[in-house]
Amino acid sequence: MKKQITLMIILISSIIFGQSNIGSVKLGLFNPSATDAGFIIGYEGGWYIDSHFFAGWSVDWFNKNYVDQTLVQQFNNFYGLNGTLNELRAKTNLHAIPIMGSMTFSWPVGPRTNAFVTGAAGVEALLIFYRNYENPDNDEFHGAFDFAWQLGGGVAYELGRRSDVLFELDYHNSMPSWDYSVSDPQTGRTKVFERQFDMSGIMMRVGVRFYF
Repeated sequence: MKKQITLMIILISSIIFGQSNIGSVKLGLFNPSATDAGFIIGYEGGWYIDSHFFAGWSVDWFNKNYVDQTLVQQFNNFYGLNGTLNELRAKTNLHAIPIMGSMTFSWPVGPRTNAFVTGAAGVEALLIFYRNYENPDNDEFHGAFDFAWQLGGGVAYELGRRSDVLFELDYHNSMPSWDYSVSDPQTGRTKVFERQFDMSGIMMRVGVRFYF
């Protein structure tokens, strides 16, 4: 079911892209459960259906270098306590790229000011650079994907006839995962760990929207 929904969203988004007459650049802070908070940048395009409602698509980029403490604990529990080395083994460089279709409804709340609510759904891609267990100075690469959705709202202030400045607060939800097989050369023990990346969290962003 998720695959069917995702394919439908991608198809709709490709149609939207061809008819786009709105563009928004958004910058802000994202605080997912899997990592510490960090900078996020995104672009949203779309077209107006009427004066208060528009549909569109969006793509964002979030990058974080961190130590996966859940993986450290799993290494310690299975292979024995070796905190410093296992922390090095659990170093992760994560790039999150959600691509979603969206719908937004707005209404006036004051002079040149509109409030809005927005919802989106699509696919989240994670590009993960992690450390080799046997040689933790070496990087490995893996990709993970999951269904993603987002709900939020904010306020937009009219700068001119063709531009707004906006403040937006969103809740984002997805949990990509993949299996990670580790062999310990000293003990000969092999174990498959499931690495889950809970990318659910709050986004707080400001941006500029253009009409063309």
